[in-house]
Amino acid sequence: MADDPDRIPVATQLRNNFLTGVIICAPLAITIWLTFGFIRWADSWVKPYIPARYNPENYLNIAMPGLGMVIAVVLITMIGFLGKNLIGRSIVSFGESILHRMPLVRTVYKSLKQIFETVLKEQSTSFKKCGLIEFPSPGTWALVFISGNAKGEIAARLGEEGEELVSVFLAPTPVPTAGFLMFVPRSKIVMLDMTPEEGARLLISGGLLAPDYKPKAAQPVAVPQILNPRSGT
Repeated sequence: MADDPDRIPVATQLRNNFLTGVIICAPLAITIWLTFGFIRWADSWVKPYIPARYNPENYLNIAMPGLGMVIAVVLITMIGFLGKNLIGRSIVSFGESILHRMPLVRTVYKSLKQIFETVLKEQSTSFKKCGLIEFPSPGTWALVFISGNAKGEIAARLGEEGEELVSVFLAPTPVPTAGFLMFVPRSKIVMLDMTPEEGARLLISGGLLAPDYKPKAAQPVAVPQILNPRSGT
């Protein structure tokens, strides 16, 4: 009997099954490893400072992974709550005034504070949208992340009357951690509906993991009624 030309060899089937298993198991294993690694790192920073009489592990005689992280989250939340009132703001301002007098420390502190305020501020629009710009030549499009409107000297020197500049981040493939900060007129940007997370997956996969897109349904156009000249209706 002649071999079936459509039959897949056993070695190919085993290889495909192995690759499918890797695709399923690798992300799960890496996620678990990173999660427990972060928990252990947080515990190593917080647990040494917990008094023995307040440490529940001494009473239960069992290890409690994540205890340090939970305590750190609670303390950070309390500090944030206290920092919003008058007394807390006064203490923070006093501490910042001391840091601003230190030549090297003030530069590091100002830079880190600006980064965290930009990324974590609730009303910030940083990296909440994706768009397309023509790069590196007309007719060739590149995916960018919208970080906000250009401000300060850049907006004053480059912004033309009636033309708003937008700062965008052009990330490379497949590692989108480095890239170019560019200032582009808003009219030159094609805004996309995909989220920054979907855009990052698209970049990392080299265009293989394109997000699903459902075009918005067109709104029905209201047709005006034509009056009947005889009946007046």
